[in-house]
Amino acid sequence: MGALNWSGVRERVEALARADKSRKVFGAWDRYGGVGHHFWLADPLSESEVAEAEAQWGVSLPMAYRAFLLEVGAGAAGPGYGLTVLSRSGAGWLWSDVGGGTVHERLRFAFPGGEESVRVQAEHESAEPVESHFADEAEFRETYRAWLEQDEKLYAWFSSGAVCLSHEGCGCCHWLVVSGPQRGQVWLDDRPGDGRFRPLEEVTFADWYLDWVEKSEAVVRHPR
Repeated sequence: MGALNWSGVRERVEALARADKSRKVFGAWDRYGGVGHHFWLADPLSESEVAEAEAQWGVSLPMAYRAFLLEVGAGAAGPGYGLTVLSRSGAGWLWSDVGGGTVHERLRFAFPGGEESVRVQAEHESAEPVESHFADEAEFRETYRAWLEQDEKLYAWFSSGAVCLSHEGCGCCHWLVVSGPQRGQVWLDDRPGDGRFRPLEEVTFADWYLDWVEKSEAVVRHPR
């Protein structure tokens, strides 16, 4: 399927809103304590608006995602609890926060994916303090506090050059790489689920989004 051919996709999403009468598609409705997207899509952006956002943050958005913003919508309906929406605010162009926390000031820096990211994550995990290894509780707490501070610094590093796309629940989020060698790939931050920040086997934004549309259509056709 052509990565840049978004023809008919907006209409398919809108049709899902009418067809999902049993409200079975995860994240679409107000269930399990979350606020669903209801299959609503923000209006598409213009070429000048997308170019303005790119210029503000010093990035060139991946072609498939850029075409989506122009042809389908600026965000909302999508995997998990919906897509982050790109919109103009008092601070300029921002991606709405869905819990992942896009660091806009670091979008122009190369995303640190690949073997280096895996190595750093593994080293940090292995250094997590274990309370039973400390004779003094206060010393453990101080050491653990320092480890958490390092965790926050690593998070800022991991999320450089990437936009948070969607919240999947329980703190897990999907990200789109916009700068660096992995540009265009979708990554999953599964650390809240005891996983890692990892790529989805070189899945692109188009692969990821269209897979959600097709699976949602299947759920609506065969609700259980």
